[in-house]
Amino acid sequence: MIRLVTHDHDQLGEGREAGDALVTFVACAHAMLDPATPEEQVRRLETRLLAQLPTLRALGVFDLFDIRDPALATLLADEDELMPT
Repeated sequence: MIRLVTHDHDQLGEGREAGDALVTFVACAHAMLDPATPEEQVRRLETRLLAQLPTLRALGVFDLFDIRDPALATLLADEDELMPT
């Protein structure tokens, strides 16, 4: 099992299972919000983070928890606007 805060992002799974999706989302979010993370890595992590959204939405994670970081909240809101209804 990977720790939620990690610097070894190669260990992150693809998030196909519910627990993996949450771990991947949190680890990617932590790294993306770290100002020391290189921009190229942030872009790769963003793709992985966004890939977890369908699983996390199906689990109702965002019904239980709010995203407090404004930049991350905006990213998720923008992604919501792109999803077909």
